[in-house]
Amino acid sequence: MSVVRPDQVADRLAIADLLCRYARGIDRCDEGVLRAVWWPEAKADYGSGEVDALAWSGDVVTALSAMRRTQHFLGNMIIEIDGTSAEAETYCRAWHEVDSADGPQEMEVGGRYLDRLERRGDEWRILHRRYVLDWSRNGPSTARWDGPLYDGLRRRGARAPHDPSMTGE
Repeated sequence: MSVVRPDQVADRLAIADLLCRYARGIDRCDEGVLRAVWWPEAKADYGSGEVDALAWSGDVVTALSAMRRTQHFLGNMIIEIDGTSAEAETYCRAWHEVDSADGPQEMEVGGRYLDRLERRGDEWRILHRRYVLDWSRNGPSTARWDGPLYDGLRRRGARAPHDPSMTGE
């Protein structure tokens, strides 16, 4: 077990912020935000083989744009820093709602991102990512958007650039 040194606190916060920006880029389908988390030569392996992370970013935005909505939630983060290099294990739960012939379906996965990161100058980015799938759950969507609990909630998440975090609405 490593001890967090005071001189690493800013780096740890910067890495945690970077990982949260990844989730925002994914859920808002904002390719610019997503591409900014990777170094140009970064590689990613989400379980089907290693690919160029920047090319993957464009492909995943296209795929996710076809879904009704998604939400990635990051949890436990273990970050080990060694100078300008770091390794992080980050738990993730990702919820997706997709259309199917049987109506809206939910797909939820739980897994972990195993990242190698590098700081260049004052900036941390991901150099290599491996995704580990730990569990999944699939079935008809249980999402509700109307009724007594939801009728008054008009501010809804959306893809870039229409999300309230981007429009100020």
